[in-house]
Amino acid sequence: MKLKVGDKVKVIAGSSKGKEGKIIKTLRSENRVIVEGVNIVKKHKKGNGQETGGILEVEAPINASNVMLIDPKTKKVTRIGYSKDEKTNKKIRISKKSNEKID
Repeated sequence: MKLKVGDKVKVIAGSSKGKEGKIIKTLRSENRVIVEGVNIVKKHKKGNGQETGGILEVEAPINASNVMLIDPKTKKVTRIGYSKDEKTNKKIRISKKSNEKID
């Protein structure tokens, strides 16, 4: 999976199509991501002695193929590629549209 926590993404498919948000959590084994403010579902929670119960609205996981990274430079959706950093000789993520490094 090429996406990381903190990346700003846009949903390109599904009921939340067109919404944008940051990735809160990645579920690598399931190829899913949780994006803030996207794919909101209602969850019923039972109360106990310390906490009150009720109906909560939480973000549900969405398939990683249904989101695309927003390029920090051009502010448009882009694919992610890899390149070697010449100084440190490490693999870095780059934007396919602007060919810039993604932090």
